[in-house]
Amino acid sequence: MLALACPPQNAAAQTLVAASPQDETLEAFYLARGNSPLWLTGSGKQAQMLLDILRTSDADGLKPNLTDIASLEYRLSHLKQTEIQQLDRVLSQAFVNEVREVRRLKSSDMIWVDPELRPSVVFPRRLLDEAAAAPSLEAYLAEMRWTNPIYAGLRRAIIAGGGNRDLLALNLDRARALPSGSGRYVIVNAAAAQLTMVEGGKAVGTMRVVVGKPIYPTPIMAALIRFTSLNPYWNVPPDLAAERIAPEVVRQGKAFLKLKGYQVLASWDDGAKPIDPARVNWPAVAAGRQDVRIRQLPGPSNAMGQMKFMLPNALGVYLHDTPDKQLLSEASRLFSGGCVRLEDAPQLARWLYEGKPPSTASARPEQRVNLPRPVPVFLTYLTAVPGEDGITYFPDVYNRDRR
Repeated sequence: MLALACPPQNAAAQTLVAASPQDETLEAFYLARGNSPLWLTGSGKQAQMLLDILRTSDADGLKPNLTDIASLEYRLSHLKQTEIQQLDRVLSQAFVNEVREVRRLKSSDMIWVDPELRPSVVFPRRLLDEAAAAPSLEAYLAEMRWTNPIYAGLRRAIIAGGGNRDLLALNLDRARALPSGSGRYVIVNAAAAQLTMVEGGKAVGTMRVVVGKPIYPTPIMAALIRFTSLNPYWNVPPDLAAERIAPEVVRQGKAFLKLKGYQVLASWDDGAKPIDPARVNWPAVAAGRQDVRIRQLPGPSNAMGQMKFMLPNALGVYLHDTPDKQLLSEASRLFSGGCVRLEDAPQLARWLYEGKPPSTASARPEQRVNLPRPVPVFLTYLTAVPGEDGITYFPDVYNRDRR
């Protein structure tokens, strides 16, 4: 094979030129870099690595023959200097096609509370600019940086063989929804009952969490954490009021409400006033025949702890502190009504607020403190997770794999 072309010295700078919305084509990418090749430079190892990715596209669940690999291999092995520019474009188009298919969501499980968190449309120039700007194109390809690291790890496990391919593929589809790139975001894996803070493509902190019981499963959803509520009230959902509170009031009387800091309110309206608990038919509430609004005042026993992190959504799901730390030592942490209870809420606050968390000195209820910038959180369900020692499997606690 003949020596491949070398890019001009200013090519790296040229690749960083921002593409306008009207100029996102593959050809525009090459014009911006003076038609210098991306893949067919130096030893050409990048081209071979790309071919390896294309050869194994069945691991992504892609259609067969998306790219004619045999034709590309033949052309590379018989490459002429006059064909470098044209073949480099063919390789770039094959790369764009691959990434587009990988980012195409197949599972309908994810609830996109904030639609901007969906995987972005793949524009050829933008994608190729990203690849060209990488400090090492070989490392970019090896780590599949156009996907989430979890996706890349699961894909490698599928290619390596062994394990349960169907289960790995199922989790691979869920991982398609997770972000790529170097942004800041939070992942909560309900199957593992674990939260991970991610920055620059790397995990920068983890903690145990409590997630929903099987009858109240934590949903699969993507949203933006927008603010923190300090010293929050806990507005008890009617089903939990019937399950947890009303039976205790029947047994212990109104003293139970006072002991735990609960108030009964006249309605669910904003500004509703407290009423005398004696006016409530507690046996009817316990039996589920009657709803009642109960809220818990801020304090040491409040189920929200000192803070809750708000990702406004119709399901009423959020991340929050908890006074029940003993539950976090359990191997199976399925105790909540669907929300996520945090092992270390102050740690998450420090990270979300970039080292300047809000003060908890004031006892004033429901203090809203906006984040400097909203931070995405992805509540997902991964029963197979890649790591340094291979794949770790978690029980299918919500029966979502079997379904």
